[in-house]
Amino acid sequence: MSEDILRYEIVGPVARLTLNRPRAMNALNLATLDALEHCLDDIARNDELRVVILTGNGPAFCAGADLKEVLAGASLAAGEADFLDRANQVFSQLRNFPKPVIAALNGVTMAGGLELAMCADIVVAAQSATLADAHANFGVYPGAGGAAILPRLIPLNMAMYLLLTGQPLSAMDMKGYGLVCEVHADAELAEATLALARHIAGKSPIALQRMKEVARTSADKSRDDALLHEQVMLRQHLRSADFQEGLQAFGEKRAPNFKGR
Repeated sequence: MSEDILRYEIVGPVARLTLNRPRAMNALNLATLDALEHCLDDIARNDELRVVILTGNGPAFCAGADLKEVLAGASLAAGEADFLDRANQVFSQLRNFPKPVIAALNGVTMAGGLELAMCADIVVAAQSATLADAHANFGVYPGAGGAAILPRLIPLNMAMYLLLTGQPLSAMDMKGYGLVCEVHADAELAEATLALARHIAGKSPIALQRMKEVARTSADKSRDDALLHEQVMLRQHLRSADFQEGLQAFGEKRAPNFKGR
């Protein structure tokens, strides 16, 4: 993996991945997707890593796909995997990642960059960051969740506004609509995100994983089926060492020491 494409840092229990093509506004290409998949595989195997931060270097979080590689797919043989196939594979890996993922939007977030951010569990942003779907500005169709997932995360009318106008909205605007959870001064974003990640890393990994699984799939289920899924997970969790540790720590008035099992 080239250090010029994706920076992979370990800060205690936190893995920080930084898109690092600033001159290309951190546009996604196949090499970036390969590096992201490789890092996520490594983080998933490492029990010491509890939370992932995904951010960008330079003026953009991610300005979308590298259009040269998208257009190259037109010359592929029928059935041959193209850039969009690869992007959706990696985005699905990120969306279903077993550990909490925080997207820290340091700047321009548009098109495929917005779709990438939507894969995270929590989105925080710098005050100067802007978010846009932007596909409509170039006669392009969203291919990694823009039209399918955005209306699940924010009110339908605002999702339609972003999709149909291509106009950017500020991080504070998107906080009002619920996509962005926290907005920080630009100079404070990295430290504030790391503090949030460390806070989450202190929780039971197995409890967080089970919460993620139920919450991520609840929108596709009836209310009763979602509640049943939650109860099944609870029954499993009652037998975990972390559950017992949490109760014991509470009784002993000390901080719990969760092991993730």
